[in-house]
Amino acid sequence: MTATAETRARLDRMMEAYEPPAGPPDACLDAGGRLRPAWRRFFERFTALPGPELARRTAGADRHMRETGVTYRAYGDAQERPWPLSPVPLLIEADEWAGIAAGVAQRARLMETVLADLFGPAALVRDGRVPAAAVAGNPDFLHPLVGVTPAGGRYLSLYAADLGRGPDGRWRVLGDRTQAPSGAGYALENRLALSRGFADLYGAMQVERLAPFFQAFREGLTQLAERVEPRVGLLTPGPHSETYFEHAYLARYLGFLLVEGGDLVVRDGRVHVRTVAGLKRIDVILRRIDADFADPLELNGRSRLGVPGLMEAVRNGRVAVANALGSGLVEARALTGLMPALAPALLGEDLLLPGLATAWGGDPEAPALLGRPDAHLSGAFRDPMPGLDRLGPVRAGDLTEAEHKRLHTLLARRGLDYAAQDHTRLATMPVWNGTRLVPRPFTLRVFAAATRDGWHVMPGGFCRVADRPDASAIAMGEGVQSADVWVLSDRPVEAVTLLPSTGSVRIRRLTGNLPSRAADNLFWLGRYLERTEATLRVLRCLATRRIEVGAPTADASPDAGTTPSLAKLVALLRRWGALPEPVAGTATPLRLALSDDAQYGSALALAREVRRTASVIRERLSLDTIRLIQDLVTHLAARGTEGEVVERTDAALQLVAAISGLMGENVNRVAGWRFLDMGRRIERAAATCRFAATFAGEAGPAEGLDILLDLVDSQITYRSRYLIGVALDPVRDLAVLDPFNPRSVAFQVEQLGCHIAALPAMRVDGLLEPPHRLVRRLAAKVETAEAQTMDAAQLNAIEAEVLGLAGAIADRYFLQGATAARADRWAGLA
Repeated sequence: MTATAETRARLDRMMEAYEPPAGPPDACLDAGGRLRPAWRRFFERFTALPGPELARRTAGADRHMRETGVTYRAYGDAQERPWPLSPVPLLIEADEWAGIAAGVAQRARLMETVLADLFGPAALVRDGRVPAAAVAGNPDFLHPLVGVTPAGGRYLSLYAADLGRGPDGRWRVLGDRTQAPSGAGYALENRLALSRGFADLYGAMQVERLAPFFQAFREGLTQLAERVEPRVGLLTPGPHSETYFEHAYLARYLGFLLVEGGDLVVRDGRVHVRTVAGLKRIDVILRRIDADFADPLELNGRSRLGVPGLMEAVRNGRVAVANALGSGLVEARALTGLMPALAPALLGEDLLLPGLATAWGGDPEAPALLGRPDAHLSGAFRDPMPGLDRLGPVRAGDLTEAEHKRLHTLLARRGLDYAAQDHTRLATMPVWNGTRLVPRPFTLRVFAAATRDGWHVMPGGFCRVADRPDASAIAMGEGVQSADVWVLSDRPVEAVTLLPSTGSVRIRRLTGNLPSRAADNLFWLGRYLERTEATLRVLRCLATRRIEVGAPTADASPDAGTTPSLAKLVALLRRWGALPEPVAGTATPLRLALSDDAQYGSALALAREVRRTASVIRERLSLDTIRLIQDLVTHLAARGTEGEVVERTDAALQLVAAISGLMGENVNRVAGWRFLDMGRRIERAAATCRFAATFAGEAGPAEGLDILLDLVDSQITYRSRYLIGVALDPVRDLAVLDPFNPRSVAFQVEQLGCHIAALPAMRVDGLLEPPHRLVRRLAAKVETAEAQTMDAAQLNAIEAEVLGLAGAIADRYFLQGATAARADRWAGLA
């Protein structure tokens, strides 16, 4: 594509209005203030897009992020935020990137070498190169691991460096990330969204691919294990983590198990994951929790995120942890100022990427920097600063008088807990604000993965762009955007995938045993989805029949103008928590059961439970399923009038049917699908028992039987079998006892029996486990029941047994705490 004169003129006008602040050079401009060649090529294509087309593409990238559930939490957030993506990437040309990559790889080697010494012979401390207090005072210096070589012989598997451009135009290291570096998954998702929204620009710019980095990272982790085909788990703090989306996304992309501390247990010195088939050994743990939370027995006793006994397994070399426990030691600012001197001593070369001038409070010469008003103060080992209510680095000149006095007291008492760094003004990059380009400060996080052949640096990274022109530190939060990073090649780039290129891969049809937590969540996903459908069916039936009998609709109480059968529907909704109890003189519109957050059993509240449950197993669900669930929540949350209840309920039921169809057609018929389907069968059987007991438990009006057929979606089947009108016994038989009706209780029990029979057994002594025993007893009761003698008491008893079976399934398969067990190893009779 060749830029036209009109496009070039538009670009020139746009750049005339682009005014970066004085200081570090802007990313898109050279020393003379002219557009760099790569940026000119990009903007010629970018500005050639008409305004509506540019808005459409930007909205498309945002929609991709929203539909795929890309979210994050800022510190202290109760709710997840949508991920903000700038449509303008950070462009870095090949020669400049070569210097960055070399500097990051060198720094990763240095960090690995320092860790190996400090947890090993400690020659750096003995020779006086590193102060003992800078090590021993760091909470990440884990004394139980001194002298212990990590499994695989490596402390760091993933390293990240936060970079910024200094006043001289050189890249500088703002911070090292060795504890559990985050952002690589967001960098990948940024790339997917932007390359789809601006596919022509992406193809024309010859951007280096990210897949080879993740391939190298995955191979590096598997090489840490003893077994040829190891089991790798990504250990996450859970769905309330700030970056939980990334944990789930990386686990799915890399093919790892997503596990929480409660999923793991140590037996005989090895780490196992709890699965529906018992305990299974895990070989490598990619941790996303801080080291001191990893083992409540030997480290932080208050931790609920770790694995009791993990330290023992690490010491015995029975499990590889990446990054190794204690690797956060070298993140400390107490050591940052020492790195320029350590590099020549340990690597025989100077640092390629300089860092910020850093003073540690334990150094006698530190007060000079600590006292400067432009210095940025922080904790020497961790944030926040001890004794001050400040979350991150703070400029000394911004402290209040009271804080200054407090700081001086703290420095005199224990100065080694504090550090100060030179103030640096961040360089800017272009950001599209919807109408024009504006300069905004940015930082770049670059990742390096350890492999047998050295450090593999991701050709790209994770860029954060501030919302304020004068920002000196950037953290994801209100107004801050992320940007993709395009490293440009001077030759055509080959498309690379994580799929193996050879035909030597062993064919597999099963992916291993299902973790108990995943089974639990799949089971409840099915239950919540079925509850949502049942509530919507009751609501639609009530709203439709109220219209037929001429009951008032405009903000009237659901009790107004109803028949006895409709009053039973209202009572059902109240019993399920979808409608509040009636209050004299107060109207309770029927739409509350559809979309009122205050009602725990409303369709909206249940749909949100579906979304919440799906979010913690999103690595097991297709993107289409995640999108449909979000569409369902969005639809139910929209405001509507009482007269729109029927239409909105119909539309919601269609979305539920679409979700059910995707799950039914796209989920592999393995253990995960069985638990998902069992959850639905349990809930459908219980709801149908409740419907039948309410409307067919005893002889009643034909209207009630007709409502029952509506609720169990069996009108067409009944009409095709019986030419007469509705009759009690045939309706009971169809809704409860007919094994050929996919909505009947009998069909649900039969399917539950098939699922339970196909699941792995823990014992091999020939005795039935509780779920097998209960489902057989329930099946016998339903198979031998007669419609003519069935009453409400019998139906309520069946419902109670169905819910009892749900409890037995949870006790047997969702192995937590004292219920965690191994399968029997001995054989039965020959």
